[in-house]
Amino acid sequence: MASMFTCCLGCCGDGGSGHIPLKEMPTVQLDTHHMGTDVVIVKSGRRICGTGGCLANAPLHQNKSYFEFKIQSTGVWGVGVATQKVNLNQVPLGRDTNSLVLRHDGSVYHNNEEKSRLPANSLPQEGDIVGITYDHVELSLYLNGKNMHCPASGIRGTVYPVVYVDDSAILDCQFSDFYHTPPQGFEKILFEQQIF
Repeated sequence: MASMFTCCLGCCGDGGSGHIPLKEMPTVQLDTHHMGTDVVIVKSGRRICGTGGCLANAPLHQNKSYFEFKIQSTGVWGVGVATQKVNLNQVPLGRDTNSLVLRHDGSVYHNNEEKSRLPANSLPQEGDIVGITYDHVELSLYLNGKNMHCPASGIRGTVYPVVYVDDSAILDCQFSDFYHTPPQGFEKILFEQQIF
C-alpha cells in the first residue's frame, strides 16, 4: 500500500514534489482587441499614444477597484470607466451613457453632462498620477495620492477601465504595483476566477 502511494506521488510529472503547476492568471493591461483604430499600445499593454481610446482587458467585477494612470506627456486625454459599447474612435469620451471619464480639463463627463469637476488649481500635469476608485456606483478621483472629493456616478452595466488620448498625449496605466497605496477597502482589479 505504501509503495502504491509513493508511486502515485512520484508520477505527478514534476519530479515527485507532488505539486501540479496551475495556469497563471492573466495580467490586467490595455486590450488591443478593444481600442480605437488610430491608437498605439506599447510597454506590454501599459502605455497608450496616438488618437482614440482603449479598454482594459478585465471588467470591474469586484466591489471596490483601484487603478492609476501616469501622465507621461500632456495633450488631450481622459480616464475612467466605460462599457464595451463605447465608441473608442470618438474622443473625448463621456458623450454618451457608455463612459464616465475625467477629462484633461478637470471635468468629469457622462452622457454629455458634466457630473463633477476637480477643485481649482488641481489640474493633472505631466508626471502626475491620477488614481481612480470604483465601487459599482461611484467613481472617485485621486491626484498624486490625495482624494479630490469630486465623486461621479451614473454609468450602468459591466464596465472596464478606459483611457483615451489625442493631441500628443501619452499615458501609462498601472493596474498593480501602484505609485500610491489604494484607499482603504480598495484593491487592484481581479480577474473573475473560473471553475472548470
